[in-house]
Amino acid sequence: MRQVMAAWAAGDIDGVVGHMSDDIVWHYAAATHPPVRGTVQVRKLLGVLQAEMHDVVWTVFASAETADRLFIEGVDSYTAANGARIATPYMGIVEFRGDLITGWRDYVDLGVAAAQRAGEPNPPHVQELLDRSST
Repeated sequence: MRQVMAAWAAGDIDGVVGHMSDDIVWHYAAATHPPVRGTVQVRKLLGVLQAEMHDVVWTVFASAETADRLFIEGVDSYTAANGARIATPYMGIVEFRGDLITGWRDYVDLGVAAAQRAGEPNPPHVQELLDRSST
């Protein structure tokens, strides 16, 4: 997973996709958008995200493993195309088959990112989540 994170921070879409199975199902904003299915759709979505997200910093506060799953809590931050600095708390669950990612569910409030993109300050409860120490 750290290799995926490093590839994304470096802007290496092929490096990210190379860690995924052809039949991956990625809920990139679980419960708010339908998932992308397969590496062709993942590559297309990553291209869209890459155009919007610059200077990416992926902070992990905590993680846990069980069987074929990795649970990650942290903050995803980046500079948006409009120059706004965006930081969103998230929880992700990543499923593996061997060394390949087969499922990925990111739980994130896209409204937090939209408010930041519009120049609104974070409410105190969001800022509290963002200001924690990483592991």
